[in-house]
Amino acid sequence: MTDGPAPAATEEEVSETLAVPLVELRPALEAILMVSDEPLDRVRLASVVGHPVEDVEAALIGLSEEYAAQGRGFDLRNVAGGWRFYSRPEYASVVESFVLEGQQARLTQAALETLAVVAYKQPVSRARVSAVRGVNVDGVMRTLLSRGLVEEAGHDEQSGAHLYRTTSYFLERIGITSLEELPELAPYLPDMEDLEDELAQVAGVSAVEPTTDGAPPTPAGGEDAPAQEPDSAPVPVAEPVHHSPHSGSGTEPDGGTEVG
Repeated sequence: MTDGPAPAATEEEVSETLAVPLVELRPALEAILMVSDEPLDRVRLASVVGHPVEDVEAALIGLSEEYAAQGRGFDLRNVAGGWRFYSRPEYASVVESFVLEGQQARLTQAALETLAVVAYKQPVSRARVSAVRGVNVDGVMRTLLSRGLVEEAGHDEQSGAHLYRTTSYFLERIGITSLEELPELAPYLPDMEDLEDELAQVAGVSAVEPTTDGAPPTPAGGEDAPAQEPDSAPVPVAEPVHHSPHSGSGTEPDGGTEVG
């Protein structure tokens, strides 16, 4: 044993010391998992906390066993290749009551109109619903999805956009057993062809009837129909106005829930 000064640390030793993580493993894992909205695999967690993958996996298993032994209201589970917090099954009724309590507010008129379009045009994309209503329906659709009234129904083959349809909970809420029991309103929803015909009639375009003998077109109503005054200005054709889903003037001011 000598009283001399300790040998200076080598460059390799300094490098190894700096590589040691500055956070505790278990608390760090808990903090990350608490704010994550999707399962996280052990490799990703290890890269974030700076610990070896084997240590991270052992810590996750230890935390899961610790929560179960303590009878916590939540579990840490490895599901679908990743770790995530879940509420325990025995407390499902309490969680359900809490979640549904915030959904008792009535839907706004905008949300009801959007729901009606989905019900009659399903499966339908958000862009199509926006075109029918003339406003951005993103916020309202999120509300309907969170209420369980609407769900995803695959993708459009041409555009790849998400399609949406109503749920069985929607049928339950309005008191019917199938979509066939909905009132016959779908035939009365305007299509683009109908809108174009109406606009043409308003502009007077369809008021001219073609002839088959090479003579000039005859106005609708026969030869006795009054001729158009030469000095009268042509009636402009009204273009259909469809608000862009991203335009400020065509955006719903709320998410579809009335504030009491």
